Amino acid sequence: MTLATPPEEVVPLEPLEELWHDPPGLVGFLTTVDHKRLGVRYIYTSFAFFFASGLMALAMRGQLSEARADLLGPGTYNELMTMHGTTMIFLFNTPVLAGFGNYFVPLQIGARDMAFPRLNAFSWWVFLFAGIFMYSSFLIGKPPDGGWFGYTPLTSSTFSPGLNIDFWGLGIVFVGISTTVGAINFIVTIFKLRTPGMSLNRMPIYVWSMLVFSFMVLFAVPAVSLAAGLLELDRLFGTAWFVPALGGSVLLYQHLFWFWGHPEVYILFIPATGMVSMIIPVFSRRPLVGYLWIVAALAGIGFLSFGVWVHHMFATGIPPLAMSVFAAASLVIAIPSGVQFFAWIATMWQGTVRLATPMLFCLGFLFIFLAGGITGVMVAVMPFDWQVTDSYFVVAHFHYVLNGAVVFPIFGAMYFWGPKMTGRALSERLGKISFWVMFIGFNVAFMPMHILGLLGMPRRIYTYDRGLGWDGINLLVSVGSVAFATGAGLTLLNWIRAVRRKEPVPDDPWDADSLEWATTSPPPEYNFAALPVVEGRHPLWDRRPLRYATAGGPGTEGVTAVGAVERRTPVTEGFDTRPEEDLRIPRESWVPVATALGIAVLFVGLLVNAEIMAVVGVVGIVVAAGVWAWRTEEDLR
Repeated sequence: MTLATPPEEVVPLEPLEELWHDPPGLVGFLTTVDHKRLGVRYIYTSFAFFFASGLMALAMRGQLSEARADLLGPGTYNELMTMHGTTMIFLFNTPVLAGFGNYFVPLQIGARDMAFPRLNAFSWWVFLFAGIFMYSSFLIGKPPDGGWFGYTPLTSSTFSPGLNIDFWGLGIVFVGISTTVGAINFIVTIFKLRTPGMSLNRMPIYVWSMLVFSFMVLFAVPAVSLAAGLLELDRLFGTAWFVPALGGSVLLYQHLFWFWGHPEVYILFIPATGMVSMIIPVFSRRPLVGYLWIVAALAGIGFLSFGVWVHHMFATGIPPLAMSVFAAASLVIAIPSGVQFFAWIATMWQGTVRLATPMLFCLGFLFIFLAGGITGVMVAVMPFDWQVTDSYFVVAHFHYVLNGAVVFPIFGAMYFWGPKMTGRALSERLGKISFWVMFIGFNVAFMPMHILGLLGMPRRIYTYDRGLGWDGINLLVSVGSVAFATGAGLTLLNWIRAVRRKEPVPDDPWDADSLEWATTSPPPEYNFAALPVVEGRHPLWDRRPLRYATAGGPGTEGVTAVGAVERRTPVTEGFDTRPEEDLRIPRESWVPVATALGIAVLFVGLLVNAEIMAVVGVVGIVVAAGVWAWRTEEDLR
């Protein structure tokens, strides 16, 4: 393999764009396999669910803003609480992070697409249909009402006989399919499609975070899918997995749920820290301190996160020795998180910090992450946990961890990568106002919840009596919630304004260091005409202009602009980046949406107990999978 001049000197780029362009209109929307279009769809769809979830939260806070309020009844409150938590975990945080990964992982590793483009499209369609499936429960007045955790026996058919819980249980299994297949796609893409020179120790930290995220998803998500699936077997077919009178166990459900549930905290946290590790060096004008330590910390968090789930069950009567082991693991996991924290501080310490909007969101994240981490260590101590279990102290803790420590990096990424995705400039002034309103509103909303918990206010209640000392604090929490929602709305307004005003931005407005900034804004459909050669951990800081690879041996044809014309990208060895063969990138296809639609029909049939509909769904899945396999064979010829 030799080094070449820029690819536009080898082949004209206009015909290349025509070859990669999706069909216009509805056909292109339904059949695209372009990772960038799918990444944007993930982000937009997730934010639609985010704002829907926010409206539910505001309604709940309106009910709790004063004692004996009658804005919501107990049933409606339970429904909104269930769908708020379910939406934030399953329909916003996880898929929006996958959306950013879909868009930027191929760009950051110098690939032309994901390893399995059709599987990528299938994953988004399944996510969309799963979200519609769960939210359609509102149309018939049967939204889930058993809590986002779905604890048995309250969610059994005995105590919850309607369709409410079936929407939740089947929906969790449904959306789990999307998350799992997406994780497989990320792992293969990262190991096998990296550009020449990008060895493992040169990968961007964000790519490392998505790799750890994906391995964690593979081990964790099947547990919650199994829990929800077994619950539905009990409800729909009369099995007894969670029926103690018939030999089942309600604690089995909790073990399965929290075996996913606590790693899920870090499944969300790790990509968020990857975003922070990309943004802070750019706005500190120096490389990230402790690269290898941060990689080790990410892997350590991923491993240790599977050994802490029982600290959610300290009040269930588990033997003290077992609880002590999980308490110790819950304390130890703070160490790799602290490694990252100190690396970020050290990066800024001797850097030249620029307080642009993305950097402000990262700094806000540092404070929120610190507060959430401290309370996390507190609830890992068994005597303290017994005092605050099922109180608002726990609500405050997990909102600091799952909302603040994840949402703030996501908003920072929106301002950091938004110009790259849209080619439009977002308002810095409006962005900074949005940050400060969100930051102040978040802390006003959730910091006092710690006090409410210590004063004895239990979680999951829809009303309370006067004279308990909770009235004023709850009103303050509700005011902070409105402020936080207003700040988030300002970012939405900023995004809409940028897209409509069409103020173009340079290809690299931040003078950043990673490969996604080497393309146009927005990037072309083929990403890179000829693949860039990486010579260090910071390609655009190490060498400008970049050098590009040319064919120089077996399996290297895909690195060139000619390879792009033929819709090929090289497959490389897992640990280094020597090309082994070429991967043909498929064109647009109806198969992913057809397969996802078959799964949707199957789940609707199970929901309404319509055997014929369920059979039609299975037949549709089999036919679509057969066509998928046949078309894949055609592409490989």
